[in-house]
Amino acid sequence: MEPIKIKLIIAYDGTNYAGWQIQTTGIGVQQRIEEALGKLFPSVKRIHSSSRTDTGVHALGMAAHVEIPPNEFKMTTAKLPLAVNAFLPEDIRIVAAKRCHKDFHARFDATGKQYRYFVWNHHALNPLLRHQAWLVPKQLDFSAMRLAARCLLGERDFESFAGTRSYQMASTVRTLTRCDVKRSGQLLTFLIEGDGFLYKMCRGMVGTLIQVGQGKFAPTDIDRMLASKDRRNAGMTAPAHGLVLWKVFYKRKPKDG
Repeated sequence: MEPIKIKLIIAYDGTNYAGWQIQTTGIGVQQRIEEALGKLFPSVKRIHSSSRTDTGVHALGMAAHVEIPPNEFKMTTAKLPLAVNAFLPEDIRIVAAKRCHKDFHARFDATGKQYRYFVWNHHALNPLLRHQAWLVPKQLDFSAMRLAARCLLGERDFESFAGTRSYQMASTVRTLTRCDVKRSGQLLTFLIEGDGFLYKMCRGMVGTLIQVGQGKFAPTDIDRMLASKDRRNAGMTAPAHGLVLWKVFYKRKPKDG
């Protein structure tokens, strides 16, 4: 019999982890989830995620899939999150689970992602957000940041905003469908949606937009940065702890039968 394939939605506080992926040094979120699944389903050795997150980055909507042999799956899908969460540390949770098409793949079927980055713009950090928001005490030009954010929309080569990689990318062109900044009191939220993201790309964009708000760059500098395809010409990389993988998007697939 074919294994039962289940799509998982996972939330975690990345503060204590060396990113999502299993690491040779340090603990990845993936390792903790696979260990928990293994206690319930001994044949499960690997889960497959939609993406990776770096050390210290959080998630509310990480998507993944797992295949479980039918002879080991002795519960309803609705009870799976509760059962797995019993074996997980409190900073990792399975928030939803549902059976999916046998051909579904969490990574290759993803059509886009939304990230959110949080900035606390005040001279004193909100202590409740010390692991979830970047403290930027200097007053910011909100209108300039929003104008600069719009310059990042569309299909562009984002090499200038990506971190240094140890491997060669086939392409550094990505399409952003949303890049906006919203303010609620002292809290700034950067909303970024696109079909894919380069290594540290979101953090490079947010760091640069903050420096636009500080007057270190003009909104019109964004086009020059993009055209240069050189990381040295863009702004700083924002700290990891303000970034959250908020949601992964998929096209609907027809059900079997």
